[in-house]
Amino acid sequence: MLKNFQMDDAARNQMIAEIKRYFHEERGEELGDLAAMLILDFFASKLAPHFYNKAIQDGHEFMSLRLEDIFELNK
Repeated sequence: MLKNFQMDDAARNQMIAEIKRYFHEERGEELGDLAAMLILDFFASKLAPHFYNKAIQDGHEFMSLRLEDIFELNK
């Protein structure tokens, strides 16, 4: 699992803007930059590892199936 999730400033700023937009459009709430950053940090530290692990698991399953297909061609 990825321990320290890092993102560049442009990606981080875009995600913060998306969080602020979501809260404004869906909840009618105006968030400041600090509140949006704290929400992003929460998602990155608490939820992102679960998505990351699921993506690794799915990729492993996909590659395993493709390798089985390749080995079948050798028979």
